[in-house]
Amino acid sequence: MGTQVMIVNKEREGAEIVYGEEDCHKHSMDLMRELGFPEGVLPLKDLVECGRVRSTGFVWMKQKKTYEHYFKGTNTTVSYSPEVTAYVEKNKMKKIKGIKSKQMMMIWVPLSEMSIDDPAIQKIFFKTPMGIGRSFPFSAFEDDDQQEQDKKEDN
Repeated sequence: MGTQVMIVNKEREGAEIVYGEEDCHKHSMDLMRELGFPEGVLPLKDLVECGRVRSTGFVWMKQKKTYEHYFKGTNTTVSYSPEVTAYVEKNKMKKIKGIKSKQMMMIWVPLSEMSIDDPAIQKIFFKTPMGIGRSFPFSAFEDDDQQEQDKKEDN
């Protein structure tokens, strides 16, 4: 157990850390924009801590408890653990821990990676640890408020 703690601390060495719900929300949205992902792809709630080690790309986001979000555009329920971690670079999040998805009341499947192969196409490819993948359009990850606003503007 002590070894794991040392690894975690080493992994977070030199991190920029943000605390508090408002600052963490801003930090996570800024990160998504910088990486090229739609902001709604990580709709975490009650964030208490976010960190990033720029030299390695390691990021983490801590929330008060597990949060489940249903994405209408993908017909998928996604569960976000109290701590989500990943290694990030432009258009990619890899070695993801703490996110799993479920479609049509089937089994929970962990996600290990999400990437954008061609930003012009605006699709995100999600991959499981078993190598199985699926892609969805950016529009599937707009938050519900944004989707409602878009509908009003269309009418």
